[in-house]
Amino acid sequence: MEHDDYFKEEGFSPVKSILGLLTFSTILPINVFTSIEYMTRLVWCWPLIHLFIGALAAICGYVCGNILHLNAFFTAVMVYAFLMLITGYNHLDGVMDMADGVMVHGTPEKKISVVKDSSVGAGGIATLFLVASLTIAGINNILDYNFIMGIVICEMVAKISLLSTALTSKPLTPGIGSYFILSTNSFNYTLSIVIVGIITFLLGGVVGLIGLLGAVISGFLISQIAKRNFGVANGDVLGMSNEVGRLMALLFMSIALYFL
Repeated sequence: MEHDDYFKEEGFSPVKSILGLLTFSTILPINVFTSIEYMTRLVWCWPLIHLFIGALAAICGYVCGNILHLNAFFTAVMVYAFLMLITGYNHLDGVMDMADGVMVHGTPEKKISVVKDSSVGAGGIATLFLVASLTIAGINNILDYNFIMGIVICEMVAKISLLSTALTSKPLTPGIGSYFILSTNSFNYTLSIVIVGIITFLLGGVVGLIGLLGAVISGFLISQIAKRNFGVANGDVLGMSNEVGRLMALLFMSIALYFL
């Protein structure tokens, strides 16, 4: 997420910007490109785009569980694999890179150099394994409660976690991540939270709202970890926030399902 020459310069179009975000976020053959500046103007719509992705993942879960009659664990693995495949493994490198940077001792400059390094250390690999395993366990848990809408919710609010990190972070420039951070402000963040809050409540009631709360907390937490270690945030930090945000939403919803 460090090079923006992939996007071409042209006039602003809301439709093209939304489709550009979809192209950027997935492997779907949309093939609509716009400049990164114009695309990130509508960054607050990102969770709504992933409402669609989450719906596709929920359909995958329904087919696996109710038509193919796979058990909840196998279904959870298939749902997670589907999400990773359709999003082109977009944020997994961010999980590994940020984890490596946090684990190394030294100055913020040294830590940032490790984040940017193309090699992956043990800390990055272990962190990715933990995040992936716990996410699968979370999907498995909500499926045990037949709460398939939780799949839609966790994917949508993962982007709220990312926006929460973007809102409270100082960007590392240059890099594509900096455009998302600079484009996220209190107004469009609040707008996104309100719209997503209404949708999560309609889909999952109080449990859905608790999942949203988990994602928001996750995003602010990742932002603070990045500030303490790097002083700034980049696309890798945002990627970590997305993946941990999905996990935290699943954790919060799992707890809520038990008590409610």
